[in-house]
Amino acid sequence: MRVSHETIYRSLFIQARNVLKKELLGHLRRGGFMRRPRTRPGAHPAIVDGISIRERPADVEDRAVPGHWEGDLLMGGASSQIATLVERRSRYVMLVKVDSKNTVTVTKALAAKVRELPAELRRSLTWDRGSEMAAHKDFTIATDVKVYFCDPHSPWQRGSNENTNGLLRQYFPKGKDLSNVSQAELDKVARQLNERPRETLNWLTPWDALRATVASTS
Repeated sequence: MRVSHETIYRSLFIQARNVLKKELLGHLRRGGFMRRPRTRPGAHPAIVDGISIRERPADVEDRAVPGHWEGDLLMGGASSQIATLVERRSRYVMLVKVDSKNTVTVTKALAAKVRELPAELRRSLTWDRGSEMAAHKDFTIATDVKVYFCDPHSPWQRGSNENTNGLLRQYFPKGKDLSNVSQAELDKVARQLNERPRETLNWLTPWDALRATVASTS
């Protein structure tokens, strides 16, 4: 006979609480164990009045105009994170130190960074449906940058940002505590990425590509 893993779980766990029976805890290397259900498919934090990516203008999609950004949080160990911003046309990167995932903390830090940009580089921001962007209206008021939200479970809709986050793992491996990384260090890493030639830019650097596109539209 074969017994499924689910049958074994049901025999060991106190079903009302999803915890192991007390007499079994002493045999574990950890002090306790609770079975946590997986997130339901399709479940995601509610973003009130979020504008869908499907309503994003065509000039954002075809990268014809500079100033449209993709953003995300790059997660580290010990509940730490940094915010990443990538300009779609040039792949120019900005990194922002954030002390928590709290939406007020994140949106204020992003707004301060974005306000450093000239007006022609402040057009839109595309984000996933993470709760850190729940205060998107406050961000838009502070920056005049409209926020568009990806479809659930669709990271490819922020492809430039996802690719950049992969490059950033060379500097910030998974599990690394990012809380001690200073803004100066983040600026240094961003500068290194922005000075790296890219095949997708015909071997221009993101900095050169950004400078050229801004000059052509000014």
